[in-house]
Amino acid sequence: MTSHRWERGFNLNRTEKEQVIQELKEGFSRAKTIVFTDYRGLTVANLSDLRSLLREGKIEYKIVKNTLAKIASEGTSVSAAKDAFKGPVGIAIGYDDPVLAVKKILEYSKKNDKLKIGIGLIEGSICEAQDLKAVADLPPRNVLLSTMAGGFKSPLSKLGWLLNATLSGFANALDALKDKKSSQ
Repeated sequence: MTSHRWERGFNLNRTEKEQVIQELKEGFSRAKTIVFTDYRGLTVANLSDLRSLLREGKIEYKIVKNTLAKIASEGTSVSAAKDAFKGPVGIAIGYDDPVLAVKKILEYSKKNDKLKIGIGLIEGSICEAQDLKAVADLPPRNVLLSTMAGGFKSPLSKLGWLLNATLSGFANALDALKDKKSSQ
C-alpha cells in the first residue's frame, strides 16, 4: 500500500476508503495465507520490527479499519472469517508459501507476547490458533515435496527392479532352454 495514512486512524474521504477497499480486496484475492492478530500493546517500533521480519518472507502486515476490511472481504475466501474483524486487528497476508507466513508471525509472537494470534486462513480454509501452531511445525514446502517425491520413487524403483528381475529370469530361462536344445 502506498499510503499508511489510514492506518494511523485519520478520517478518510470516500475516494480514499474506496482505494483501501480495492487494495485489500486484491490482496485478499491473491493471498495464500492470512493470519489475524491483536496488536494491542505493541509500540510503533515493535510494529516496525514485525513488518521487517515479515517483509523478509514477502508477507505484508496491515492494520485496517474493520468496516473497510469486512467490505473488502466480500467475494473472497476471507468473507468466511469476517467475524475476526472485531477490536484492533492486524492482518498478515502471505502470497507465496503458506507455512512461511504462519511461521514468521509465530516467531515474532514468541519474541513479543503482546502480539496475540487469532484465527487464520490457509488457502481458503479457516484455522484456529492451535491449528496455525501445528502448521508452523511443518517443514518447508520444498522439503515436503521432496519427501513426497522420494516416497513415490521408492515403490516405483522396487517395481522396476522386480520387473527387471522377472525379465532377466525369463531371459536366463530362455537361454538355458536354447543351450539345452542346441546341445541335444
